[in-house]
Parts: sequence; C-alpha cells; structure tokens
Amino acid sequence: MIEPIALEVSTADIEQLATGMNLMWALTVTFLIFFMHAGFAMLEAGQVRSKNVANQLTKNMLTWAVGIFVFFVIGMGLSNNVGAALGGGDAGPLTMFGEGSFDWAMWLFSAVFAMTAATIVSGAVAGRARLRAYVTYTFLLAAVIYPVVAAMVWYAPGGEPVLASLGFSDFAGGMVVHGVGGVAGLTAAWMLGARMDKYNDDGSVNIIPGHSMTFAVLGTLILCFGWFGFNVGTAATVVDVDAGAAAGEVVGLADFEYVGSVAMVTALGMGLGAIGASSVSLAINGKVDTLYVANGMLAGLVGVTGPTNLITPMGAIAIGFLAGAQLPIVFKFVDERLNIDDVCAVFPVHGTAGMLGLVIYPLWSIEGTAIGGGVVAGGILSIEASAFVPQLVGVAVITVWTVAATAAVWGAFKAIGQARVTPEHERDGLDVTEHGVDTYPEFGGPDVATDGGSVDNKRIRTDGGSPNGGEIKMVTAIVRPDRLGAVKQSLAEAGAPSLTVTNVSGRGSQPAKKGQWRGEEYTVDLHQKVKIECVVADIPAETVVDAICEGANTGESGDGKVFVTPVERAVQIRTGKTGTDAV
Repeated sequence: MIEPIALEVSTADIEQLATGMNLMWALTVTFLIFFMHAGFAMLEAGQVRSKNVANQLTKNMLTWAVGIFVFFVIGMGLSNNVGAALGGGDAGPLTMFGEGSFDWAMWLFSAVFAMTAATIVSGAVAGRARLRAYVTYTFLLAAVIYPVVAAMVWYAPGGEPVLASLGFSDFAGGMVVHGVGGVAGLTAAWMLGARMDKYNDDGSVNIIPGHSMTFAVLGTLILCFGWFGFNVGTAATVVDVDAGAAAGEVVGLADFEYVGSVAMVTALGMGLGAIGASSVSLAINGKVDTLYVANGMLAGLVGVTGPTNLITPMGAIAIGFLAGAQLPIVFKFVDERLNIDDVCAVFPVHGTAGMLGLVIYPLWSIEGTAIGGGVVAGGILSIEASAFVPQLVGVAVITVWTVAATAAVWGAFKAIGQARVTPEHERDGLDVTEHGVDTYPEFGGPDVATDGGSVDNKRIRTDGGSPNGGEIKMVTAIVRPDRLGAVKQSLAEAGAPSLTVTNVSGRGSQPAKKGQWRGEEYTVDLHQKVKIECVVADIPAETVVDAICEGANTGESGDGKVFVTPVERAVQIRTGKTGTDAV
C-alpha cells in the first residue's frame, strides 16, 4: 500500500498563490472592460450620419490614447491626494497605489473606469464638436474632473472618502462613472448647441437618423458583454489569506463571497431595461423601437451598476425595468422640451439611469433596511429615510461638480470660437473636414457593378439600315436598385452592353414612406433608385428602351421611367474620333 505523501505548504507560498489568483482575475476583467471601447465606438458610429463616422471612431480611439496617459501622469495621483485631503488621510505627493504587480494592475483597473466616463461624452457632442476641443476636454476630465469625483467616493489613502463617510454607496460606478459621463455629455451638448437643421425656428424637432442600426445594436451587445467585467469585476479580490486565518482555514473568499449575486443582478438589470424601454416605446409610439430596446438594455445595466452588490434579485428586476422605462420619456423631454441635441442619448442612458438606481436602491436593499429587502429576505420592514438621504446628497454633489466643471471648459472653448466646427465643415461632414477621409469612399460605386448580369465583349453591329436616323441617342432610365441585374442582362442580350450606372434618389409617383428613429416618425419621400445611362448610335434607341422596360418591370408603383434624348456631340478621348464613330 502506497502511503500518501504529505505536502508542506508555507504561508508565503499560499500568499503568493492567492496574489496570483487575484491578479489574474483583476487583469481579466480589466481587459474585458477595455473591450467596451469597441462597443462604444460601434454604438456611437451607428447613431451618427455616415459623413461623421470616422470622426466618431477617431474620438473614441483618442479618448483612450490621451486619457490613459493623463490618468497615469496626473489623474490617479490627484484622485488619491484629493481623497486623502477630504477624508482626513495622508496620501503624499501624487501617490498612486504602490510598486507591486498587483498595485499596478489595480491602477489599470481604475484607469479603464476613468476612460469609460470620458468616452461617454463623445456621443453627446457628435457631429459638430471640434476634435481639438474634445481631446482637450478628455485631457481635463481624465486629469481633474473624474479624479475629484472618484476621490469623494472611492479613494482616500489613510482616511475615508468624504461622501462614503456620509453613507453614500456606489459599488461599480453608476454615478461615479456613468453619471459623470451622462451629465458631462448633456452639459457639453447644451454648451455647444444643436446640430444644424435639428430644430426649426418654432422649436419643433427635425429627426436626423443615424446611418447604421446594425452598428448600433452590435455595439450595444459588445457593451453588454463587457459590462460583466465592469460590475462583476469590481469584486476584484478572489481570496484573502488573512480572512481564512481568522476563520481557522488556509484561505477565505474575499469579494467572491457575493460575486454570484452581482452577476445575477447585472444580467437581470440588462434584460429588464430592454423590457422597460420596449414597453414605454410601445405605449407612446405603438411600435417597439429597435434603438430604444438597445439603449434600454444599457440603461438597465447602468441602473443596477451603482447598487449591484446591495440589492436583491427583485431589486434588479424593478430598478432595471424603471431605468429602461424612463429612457424614452427623459430623451423626449431633453430633445423636445429643453432642445438639447444629445445625439446618442447619453444622458437618459448613463445619467438619469445611474441616478435612479442609486437613489431608490434602499427599497430593495439586501441589508433589510427597507421594504423591498424585507419582501425577499422574509418579513416586511419599515422604510428608513436615513437610507435615502446619503444617496441623494452624493448624487447632487457629483452632479453639481460635473456640470460646473464641464460648463467651464466648454464655455471657455465657446468664448474663443473653438468649441464647434464651422457651418461649412459641419454640412460637409467631419470625416473630410477634420480628418481628410471618407468612411465610405466607394459607397454606391463598385457595389452596383457586381449585382449580376453578363456582358458579351464582341463588337455588335446592326445588319442594315440607319438606326436612330444616323444620330446619337442617350437613353436614361431610373429603375429600382434590385432590378439592375435583370436590366443589364436584357441590355446585353439586345446588343447594348455599354452603360453607366449611378446610385441616385428621387421622387415621382411612388408614395412616400414613413420611418422611425427613437420612436419619432419621419417622412422618406426620396426613394433610392439606380440611374442607367446608355448612349447608342448603331443600335436603335427603341430596342434599348424595350430591353430596359423588360428587365425593370415589376408591375408595382415605383418601377421608374425611361427618357430618350439626342446627343449633340460625342468625342472619344483616346483617339479623338467624333460623332457616331466615337460611340
């Protein structure tokens, strides 16, 4: 019989193993949170016009590039020192965390939170903010605005954060991160003014749809995936050697004692946010708006982010639903009553949703201090007003600071004429004017040349007669885009393979269509069509007309029209031939 071998493991070994596990978890969730920037980039790019997509993507990348450097050099140290000063501690000059591997991982973990707050603002000021102004604001947010808020709630080496000492609780950044981003975005949008043509002289709203619902929804789902790192990852410590020793065990669970509850609350908030927004959209507009569903998922997540470690499953359901339900209402109020052009709805998604979750969470507290906690835990308790007051105070203080600081920065830009681009640049689009690029340089070009049909390259001549009276004719047809392949085939069979194709839009007898963007209806009376131009000399124009009609006809309104016009002169550039020889 083989005797079991007893392994002796020292306390130092156990501590190293515990530190390694904690470090691996912290870095994994940090990378997950960083991936949320891909979600923000796609979500915001989808909600802006195609002429501003590259600008939006550039702002998202520069938010990280500039912000991470500034937070390393200034932000983290300022946050710790301000926190220590307000909370009675002593951080020392520009103290960050420490010098160990885990300390630096925790710095990076803090940095990705700061960058999340910064990137939210870009969606509110889309389509008209100067890049230099936005980057400068990002610098100041990462250096001062966000660090001061974090200092009041999370960081106070040697002391206790001033708002936390009053009883204010924000576990994963419902107000510190998302509330700051939402309030800052609304303030910046207010200071900048609305996009051109957004509002009429009487204050009525013109709907400006974004260019890609697909981008917006995919970006939303990426954010939802990363959000598990955001909330669950805040339970940053897996095991604790000291806690285990105190309990007579080798190691003990640290934050992971409640990590399962945090994951469940996060998932419930996400789902109920979508249901809440869908329900209100259906009640207001009679339809479930796709973008409201996407934004509602995020609003539900924001709602449960602040109190995610403090609420019951019933609380996640209630707060998630309410955070989603308030979204269409608050957006319409901001858009139609305040006339603030919050392009990506950052205030109702990140601002009011974060405030709502933190203010009402005591109704479903796991601490049993309020009625909701009693329902789930067993037994109905009375609501204690003292549970709400610190939350209201914390939300108010953070809001006032964020509004004041943001208004000061953008007000200064506005005073020197550097806040927004010129009207000409705004109308042309920020992609070209700010970056010199076109996000879709081939839009409507090669795409329409690969839609079917065949071309016979042999030279086709008529077998007698003088078609078109010896003249050159231009046959122009406006047809449905989906019929282009059939038209090309018909023309090739008729012996007229040469043609020019252009994407166009226009209106005629085809009735207008109705569209929706965030539940608001708008009219689409310019329909997407394809213009086909075919110049012929030795092929009868009527043959070409018949071929086009045969390929384009569906029997429905909107099939298009064909026009035949004389061509006064034709010149072949390479040879200099003119007239029918040039054709």
